[in-house]
Amino acid sequence: MSNSYLNFWEQRSHRNLWQHPVWSSFQESIDRKTWLLETDNATALVIKHDLPKGLNWLEIPRGPLWNIKGLAGILKKIEELGKAEGSIFVRMSTYGEIQITNYKLRITSYDHHPETSLSIDLTKTDEEILAQMKPKGRYNIKVAKKNGVVVEGSDDADAFYSLLTKTGGRDGFGIHNKSFYKKMLDTMPENAQLLLAKHEGEVIAGGIFVYLDEWGIYYYGASDHNYRKLMAPYLIQWEAIQEAKKRGCKYYDFLGISPENAKNHSWAGVTEFKKKFGGKVLSYPKAKDMVLKPFWYWAYKIYKKMR
Repeated sequence: MSNSYLNFWEQRSHRNLWQHPVWSSFQESIDRKTWLLETDNATALVIKHDLPKGLNWLEIPRGPLWNIKGLAGILKKIEELGKAEGSIFVRMSTYGEIQITNYKLRITSYDHHPETSLSIDLTKTDEEILAQMKPKGRYNIKVAKKNGVVVEGSDDADAFYSLLTKTGGRDGFGIHNKSFYKKMLDTMPENAQLLLAKHEGEVIAGGIFVYLDEWGIYYYGASDHNYRKLMAPYLIQWEAIQEAKKRGCKYYDFLGISPENAKNHSWAGVTEFKKKFGGKVLSYPKAKDMVLKPFWYWAYKIYKKMR
C-alpha cells in the first residue's frame, strides 16, 4: 500500500472501513485477493470473489472513493482490472450515485452491504443518547444490569461461535465457518473487538464490533435464547457504544436494518431490536454492476435466483 492511498482515504468525507487497507488485510486472510487501485483523484479497494469453473467477480464495497474529477479515471482502471482477471462483472455498493454514461451499469438487488442502516450520534452525552432511545431500549439495559449481567472484552472466539450456531439455527440465517470470525479479530487487533456477556459465569450473548476513524460498527451478534429475559444483548450494545466513544468515534453504525416500509423483510426482527436504540436512518443507493461478460452474468443471476 502506498502512502498516497491512505492519504486520499483520510481526506474523504465518505471514507469508511470497507475502503481502508485494514479491510484488505482481513480479506486476504480469508483467501480473497485484493487490490488497492489509485488515480490522482480516486481510490478503490477491490475484492475478488471466486466462482466455480474458474469464474469470478469483483467487489468494491462502499466505493470507489473519488473527488469531483476522479470518477471516470477510476472506473476505467476498474474495468481494465476486471478484464485482466476475466471477471464476469464488478459490483459497486457506492455511497453516491454514479453518473457516467460511458459505462452501462446495472442496478442489482444483490449486495453484501445493506441499503439501509441506523446510526447514533456519539458526540452527544450519555444522557442525551439514552434520552433519544425508545423507552424499552433504556429499560432493557437497566434490566440486564439489575440481573447481574456482566459484559467484557474477550478473545474467546470459540464461545462466540457456539452462540452464533445456536442463533443462526434459531433465526434461520447463514453463518461463516469459525476461522472467519477468528481471522477478523486477529487481522484487525487494533480495530475489531469481541464482547461477551456473562451471567453467573455463563456466556449468554456476544458481539463483534469494529472501530475505525469516526465509526464504531456493530458487525455480528449472537445470544442464548434460554437467557432472553436477562436482556444481555442490550447491555452489550450499550458497552460497545461506550467503547466507541472512548476511542473517539463520532458515530455508531448498527450496519443494517430493513428498508422503510419493507414488508416481510428477513431483517424485520433484528431491525426491531436495533431501532430501540434510536438513531438516524441512513440510506444508500442500490449497488450497481459493471457487466464484463454478459452471457455469464445472466447465467450467474439465474443461478442466484435458484439457490
